[in-house]
Amino acid sequence: MGDPRNPKRADEPWNLDRLRIAEAELRALAPLVTLSGGWAWHFMAPPHEELKIFHDHKDVDLFVEPGRFPELVQLLTERGFHRSWSRFDATSTHFYRYAKYAEGAKVILDVFVRHVPSVEAGGVRVVQPATLLSFYGDIHSTEDCVSVLAARELLARGLEPIGRSELVTRPR
Repeated sequence: MGDPRNPKRADEPWNLDRLRIAEAELRALAPLVTLSGGWAWHFMAPPHEELKIFHDHKDVDLFVEPGRFPELVQLLTERGFHRSWSRFDATSTHFYRYAKYAEGAKVILDVFVRHVPSVEAGGVRVVQPATLLSFYGDIHSTEDCVSVLAARELLARGLEPIGRSELVTRPR
């Protein structure tokens, strides 16, 4: 639920140390959650250079089944995360933000408590691509990234986007 991407910075690489730290945290949480947003596209794509134009890594968006939420909160607490307020708290009863600093980087988790259809990609559970696309304009804001645009086109052609190079190929 981050702010829209700055188009002037779209061709810049993401900070690889920050991504490494965030990925370590999300892998620790992976048994309990389903990834959404930029991290879901990241795992659906083949190995690639981490450019901001491809997908959003400002935070980690994830879903947890309502019955597993207490277990997730316990794990987050054990890993040093704390509840962080956001502008979305007043409008949602199923959204929680958690944050922590690790190795000098801030890791922000946007947690949505609800069931979503999921698939396996890159060793983690991600929101099923067509469902994930339906979240843009509501839950997720960066709907003009390469991965989102490519996935829309692929699905419209009846092609499964998982593993496709189009998710991380610069537009011509």
